[in-house]
Amino acid sequence: MPIDWFTVAAQALNFIILVWLMKRFLYKPILNAIDTREKRIAAELANADAKKSEARDERDEFQRKNQEFDQQRATLLSQATDQANAEGERLLDSARTAADALSAKRLDGLQSEVKTLQQALRQRTQEEVFAITRKALTDLATTSLEERIGEVFTRRLRAMDGQTKEGLAEALTTSSEPAVVRSALELSADQRAAIKAALNETFSADLQVTFETAPSLVSGIELSANGHKLAWSIAGYLDALAKDIGQMVDQHTAPRPSTNSRIDSKPGVNSQ
Repeated sequence: MPIDWFTVAAQALNFIILVWLMKRFLYKPILNAIDTREKRIAAELANADAKKSEARDERDEFQRKNQEFDQQRATLLSQATDQANAEGERLLDSARTAADALSAKRLDGLQSEVKTLQQALRQRTQEEVFAITRKALTDLATTSLEERIGEVFTRRLRAMDGQTKEGLAEALTTSSEPAVVRSALELSADQRAAIKAALNETFSADLQVTFETAPSLVSGIELSANGHKLAWSIAGYLDALAKDIGQMVDQHTAPRPSTNSRIDSKPGVNSQ
């Protein structure tokens, strides 16, 4: 059978046209769509990798910050613990110091109360002893004893030292009031005359003298003029003895030793 070249050429042309049409309107859009999809997928994958890397970075940053927070929390907790311990020690020391100070204050108060009580007991004992002694001597005083005391007083007037004599002489001569002689019992006229004569002789002046009785004096005589006083009595001895005993007791109980006070060589004579 003979070949129809026209038909063959027509079919070939149709095939070529079909291929061109398929490439033009079918394969190219499909290939473009595939390329676009591949690019979109590649972009999404790249975006996913970027987000994954960002998420990894954020996770690492979170872990780092979490570690820093843990370290800071541990540091702050340690500092707070140290401060609490230090404050506790300070409060304990303060409380201990306050307790010691309170105990010392109470001890000082008790010692002061004991010392005050002891002093009061010693003082009361001394007062009672000397009060009994004074009363006994007052009860035993007689007229003959007063006469003897008057003689001793006139003798001491004449034996006064220079300083005491000068002070009393100035008081007697400058006073507008008469000198006063007091005694526990009333003096006789002879005793008054003897005392006045002794005063005039001692101070080389005609002095005005008044005589009074003073039951508070214990067997003694007291001369006063213009604020100056000269006294001799058994009470003077008792006062000097009480003073010396008080000084010895105070020196014995004092926390530090002190110099012993001088004992008057004439405890029965007081001049002011």
